[in-house]
Amino acid sequence: MATDTLKNDTGAGGAWSVRRILLDNGALTALVVLVAAMSLLSGDFLTTQNLLNVGVQAAVTAILAFGVTFVIVSAGIDLSVGSVAALSATVLAWTATSEGVPVWLAVVLAVATGLACGFVNGALVSYGKLPPFIATLAMLSIGRGLSLVISQGSPIAFPDSVSVLGDTLGGWLPVPVLVMVAMGLVTALILARTYIGRSMYAIGGNEEAARLSGLRVKRQKLVIYALSGLFAAVAGIVLASRLVSAQPQAAQGYELDAIAAVVIGGASLAGGVGKASGTLIGALILAVLRNGLNLLSVSAFWQQVVIGVVIALAVLLDTVRRRAGATPVPAGASGGGGKRGAIQLAVAAVCVAAVVGAVSLLNPGSSSTTTKVGMSLSTLNNPFFVQMREGAEAEAKAAGIDLTVTDAQNDASQQANQLQNFTSSGVTSVIVNPVDSDAIGPAVRGANKADIPVIAADRGVNKAETAALVASDNVAGGRLAANTLAERLGGKGRIVILQGTAGTSASRERGAGFTEGIKAYPGIQVVAKQPADFDRTKGLDVMTNLLQANRGITGVFAENDEMALGAVKALGGKAGKGVAVVGFDGTPDGLKAVEAGTLYASIAQQPAELGKIAVRNAVRAAQGKDVEHMVKVPVKVVTQKNAADFS
Repeated sequence: MATDTLKNDTGAGGAWSVRRILLDNGALTALVVLVAAMSLLSGDFLTTQNLLNVGVQAAVTAILAFGVTFVIVSAGIDLSVGSVAALSATVLAWTATSEGVPVWLAVVLAVATGLACGFVNGALVSYGKLPPFIATLAMLSIGRGLSLVISQGSPIAFPDSVSVLGDTLGGWLPVPVLVMVAMGLVTALILARTYIGRSMYAIGGNEEAARLSGLRVKRQKLVIYALSGLFAAVAGIVLASRLVSAQPQAAQGYELDAIAAVVIGGASLAGGVGKASGTLIGALILAVLRNGLNLLSVSAFWQQVVIGVVIALAVLLDTVRRRAGATPVPAGASGGGGKRGAIQLAVAAVCVAAVVGAVSLLNPGSSSTTTKVGMSLSTLNNPFFVQMREGAEAEAKAAGIDLTVTDAQNDASQQANQLQNFTSSGVTSVIVNPVDSDAIGPAVRGANKADIPVIAADRGVNKAETAALVASDNVAGGRLAANTLAERLGGKGRIVILQGTAGTSASRERGAGFTEGIKAYPGIQVVAKQPADFDRTKGLDVMTNLLQANRGITGVFAENDEMALGAVKALGGKAGKGVAVVGFDGTPDGLKAVEAGTLYASIAQQPAELGKIAVRNAVRAAQGKDVEHMVKVPVKVVTQKNAADFS
């Protein structure tokens, strides 16, 4: 019998070993399933260049997740890693450029910043007795705030000597991937071969038992959270290197991706379980999903739904595997292993069916035309850019071309990933509405190398070639808003300014134009400036607070219509009567408010027309025809007198 068993095991060969590896690693099985599905659905996915893109796009999340792994294994949580990453990069750029500190010392200061933030987290948890969720949530806010304070809300150029971390070796091997692998090996070494690594598992398994066995739990937690901060600093430096600038709003929401990667990789939020390889697989799953869905032209809104579903399925597969593996099997029984394998393969089959079915349903299919245009918008959570998309889609439909629109969600890194995906998928031209003009430069240069013409929409691109810039003049629009508001107030009054998202080109340019224009009216005093992130709800809240702190306000300038409408709501009956409000963009809701008289004026940019013109120029550039380098879409002041013409 022993001989027969040996023969059977030997006969199974490598196929059995591969099967066991897949069955014993739910996250790895999910990754294999996703790669297979994306390869079948997109011929552009399984190429060397695109796989390297996936690695680059996974790098920052993976490095953050390696640090979070230490915390989760010890039964903690760290919500601050995204903000700490942004703060560390900002410290490096600021000290090296504005303060003239040697670059090597600036790097040390950036790493020390990450360590210090992690140390504070650990002290609050260990000695302050704060729950990890609360302590790190506080650091999330503190880190982001300090990043904005240091940078004054504007991106800071990154030192060239450090920016090489975002480049490639030999013209093809991305340095971020090498850094990711190196940090993964360090994580594996710490977890498996060091005293602090064993302490993490002990604390996560049973903190009280670990304390009674002689572990200095409080001190160990200081080290654990400091390590998480250190890894966040490295991730921030790599991210800023890719964008060649330190963005104060960078890595927003990345802490959730990092936690998701760790959990998908098999770690338990209850502590005591987790490994570096699983975390890497989890980060790759997220990167494969985003990359593949971009290539398949899945709607930006549906992408979030699909990613959430697949994350749940990946964790479900691993949970089923663990439960099946924990089921006792009677001695001598031969069917237990097969039954467990059948259950796990069945769940894997469900994952395959769900992914393929959902993506096939959402994928509109490839067009029969040869002209494929990719369009990356800074956000679709704003009526202005929604109108731009609608205008672009209408023009694309009329011209019979294949247009793919993606949403960068005001994340410069995500937008860089989207342009990389467009480049590797063989589009004939690209339209980009930059989150930040500097940060998108490297990705546009990648398209330049691939001989793909790029059209900049609404905002320009710095340090890269674009075939055309189709835009309204934000600075001129800001000056026009200043003149309009000043004339309405008769050259005298007290006004407040609602600023857009800190660090964005639109906010900087509109604000600069308004500041320049209002200087011509010394009788007008700007009593307050506060950001409301281009959001109507935040505009309402910020304006409400400003009204409490400042009496006698007679005018408001909001850098977009959404914030202006929030201000109108806060002003109530004063809007349009005692207080004049001027917005920017000329959105449908804004124009209705102008007609109603609650919004005095809006600087209309005609976003739908801007989208149409961008597509026309993208098609011409793809066909090798000449296009004008600068295409201006005129801005106009809309008041109650002429609002009907725009509506």
